[in-house]
Amino acid sequence: MSLMITDECINCDVCEPECPNNAISQGEEIYQIDPNLCTQCVGHYDEPQCQQVCPVDCIPLDPDHQESQDELYQKYLVISGKA
Repeated sequence: MSLMITDECINCDVCEPECPNNAISQGEEIYQIDPNLCTQCVGHYDEPQCQQVCPVDCIPLDPDHQESQDELYQKYLVISGKA
């Protein structure tokens, strides 16, 4: 599954630079995560870095974009050019 940012986001700017896939960007009102680029940091880190730094815990799994660990890893390979 990719991650998503909820309305509880306070726009603190700490998550965006932590994303190794550049999946996080500023939306109209809050930050947003591109599900096509989010791999939950699979291939880069053991845990999603955005979740680790978020001070309000507003980055849950996105139920609309369910993916297995293997699918996330395959997406990482494509994004990183290692496929």
